Amino acid sequence: MHDLILDAVSRGGYFGIFLLMALENVIPPIPSEVILGIAGVLVARGELSYWPLVAIATLGTTAGNCFWYWIGHKFGYERLAPFIARHGRWFTVTFEEVEKSAEFFNRHGHWVIFFLRFSPILRTIVSLPAGLSHMPLGKFLTFTFAGSLIWNALLVQGGRWLAPLIERYEGTASLIIVGSVALMLAYYLYRVATWKPRED
Repeated sequence: MHDLILDAVSRGGYFGIFLLMALENVIPPIPSEVILGIAGVLVARGELSYWPLVAIATLGTTAGNCFWYWIGHKFGYERLAPFIARHGRWFTVTFEEVEKSAEFFNRHGHWVIFFLRFSPILRTIVSLPAGLSHMPLGKFLTFTFAGSLIWNALLVQGGRWLAPLIERYEGTASLIIVGSVALMLAYYLYRVATWKPRED
């Protein structure tokens, strides 16, 4: 299982990493910690290069966050509510969460886009109020890319450091990786199943 997982990521290459990182920021089942941790092991093996990997992963992260920025910028509050009511279940987003994130964004300013890149929970949803407030696109891209670059570099480096342990205890590592993905998928399905539209 350990080799199958590494082989799957290796076959996808840089484009696969870009795609996974973009999707991770739109629909959440596979966390970036798992994606880039595995990629870090491949860097340690010499199958991927560190800085190209970090750069491409960060471009994927930024692209995924642009989706939510664009939704907020295009729809605005009035048209966003019907969009969330229709599609929010599959993105596991409620309008109440949008309102809370918008309040947080407006209270703390544009710098939250940079600092929340290090938050596993808030790093994606905060892009929506950035779009709703029509934050300048260049500023949004700069803060998103800079924060993501640091976070992704740390995750890949963590995978490199842990590679000897992962190789040595590959059975345990496989269970942890598969278990992490299974837990995230289960949580996603739970959120989909228990999602409720806004009560007017």
